[in-house]
Amino acid sequence: MIKNLRSDFFQVFSLSLIWVTLLMTLFLSDGSIQISYLWNIIGIAAVFGLMFGVLYKVLWDYLTLKPIMNILISSILNMIGGLTVVALFSLKMFEQIINWTLGILILTIILHTIAFYFVASLDAKKNAEALNKMMKEDQVS
Repeated sequence: MIKNLRSDFFQVFSLSLIWVTLLMTLFLSDGSIQISYLWNIIGIAAVFGLMFGVLYKVLWDYLTLKPIMNILISSILNMIGGLTVVALFSLKMFEQIINWTLGILILTIILHTIAFYFVASLDAKKNAEALNKMMKEDQVS
């Protein structure tokens, strides 16, 4: 499990580091950045790696909590991670959105709930198809 989580962390970390660098190149190409700001970019990639490579994986694949708890925990972690990323990217931007924290949390909970039920529905259909296939195979033999 630890080996998989470490691998997932570094995969998400690397891809988000490339993604953030690409976005900054496209949208902030007219300015230069200080070398010390590279640590902020690495911090952003680390937050993404921790959130999507480790915490979500542990929460949804390894822990056996009720769905509502998973939704609430992942929503809160997502909001904290998102605000951290914004603060690392730009303190000005963070100061502008910090007053909207409650709205961000509500929207995040709603979107996590929709995503959970959408994925659960897809999983149920996939499992039903697999069971039907197994039953057909049993009837043939």
